[in-house]
Amino acid sequence: MKRRIKEQSVIFYSVAKWVFLSVIVGCMVGVSTAIFLKALSWSSNAASLHKYYFFLLPLALFLSALIIKFLAPDAEGHGTEKVIEAIHKDNGIIKVAVVPVKLVSTIITIALGGSAGKEGPCAQIGAGIASAFARLFRFDAHDRKKLVICGISAGFASVFGTPIAGALFGVEVLFVGTILYDVMLPSFIAGVISYNVSSALGIRYFHHTLATPLNFSAVFFYQILLAGVFFGLCSFFLIEMLNIGKKVSERIKIWKPLKGLIGGVVLIVIALLFSTDYLGLGLYTIESSLNGQPLPWYAFMLKSFTTSMTLNFGGSGGIVTPIFFVGSTAGNIFAQLMRLDIMLFSALGFVGLLAGAANTPIAASIMAIELFGPQIAPYAALVCVLSFLMTGHRSVYPSQILAFKKSKLIDIELGKEIEKSKPKI
Repeated sequence: MKRRIKEQSVIFYSVAKWVFLSVIVGCMVGVSTAIFLKALSWSSNAASLHKYYFFLLPLALFLSALIIKFLAPDAEGHGTEKVIEAIHKDNGIIKVAVVPVKLVSTIITIALGGSAGKEGPCAQIGAGIASAFARLFRFDAHDRKKLVICGISAGFASVFGTPIAGALFGVEVLFVGTILYDVMLPSFIAGVISYNVSSALGIRYFHHTLATPLNFSAVFFYQILLAGVFFGLCSFFLIEMLNIGKKVSERIKIWKPLKGLIGGVVLIVIALLFSTDYLGLGLYTIESSLNGQPLPWYAFMLKSFTTSMTLNFGGSGGIVTPIFFVGSTAGNIFAQLMRLDIMLFSALGFVGLLAGAANTPIAASIMAIELFGPQIAPYAALVCVLSFLMTGHRSVYPSQILAFKKSKLIDIELGKEIEKSKPKI
């Protein structure tokens, strides 16, 4: 009996401790996210007042790369990847300088037309704040990593207004095929608190409940399955485009900030030949797709290219918002080809690409419910799992650790980072 009482006392202490710590992290990340999103909104609106603002893209990518190179090299690329790397390799230690540098470099990149997202900076800023807090109070490596994961969850939750999906994203994104149950409670608390704090500070979120009734039929079921396969292939395309951009950038042997000038010029050409829709966050195009407006067939491919150019040639920002763009526009063209409901399949593509490209099918399925309503749940789950499997053993986050094989017919070493694992068939 005494042993049971001691066990419950220890568990109660542990729960109370992490409730307290995760509330603090959630508050800090909620405030920092609100500051970042307001600054990004103001700067983007100011830049868009000028018709040819994107002509400053070479300068934007140059400055972004320059700031990062000299002030915080860990702020390079899309932020969530660097946080995953820090957890696996550095016990969750993230330099404090990353927080302001990531904020400034991302605002410069996105406001002037760089194709990147806003969640990576929020995740990295949130994780950086959590890491600094843990070091200030001399937490051990285990607790520090847990706090950093809470920072990821809180950042994701507060930037997209999806507290449950945000919490699950933080505990699902580190490993492919494993969820960190020991961090689930603090991640949920940090996500909910962060979301409510940023909401109270005036941040408004996009939610789009589908009004179309979804009637199950055998034909509709197979259309959903086909869509899941298609979105997995689109995830594969996006990841390969990012990898190709990285290889091309590495082959250009010049000073890194100068690569920003090259990337900026290429993006200007894309904007002049096609449209500025493929620059920046692309939120207007995402909303148009989710509202059922037909879009060009090449939209998802062009966005994949501009995102690769931005992130591999000096730009700073996240990858999830471009994933949403690629996913919703891929769903758009799929619906057009199959003569289906554009709104529904744009929504399914929105979450399906996240599941495949980031290897987070559970978080993506929950996000579908939070953003589009409960009626989409069973179809979103099917699409997300299929996309996740079809993408194979690759990811937009190459530092993810493989914890299971997506097929027993594929020989691949588990327990290693995706970028270091080569599947054999």
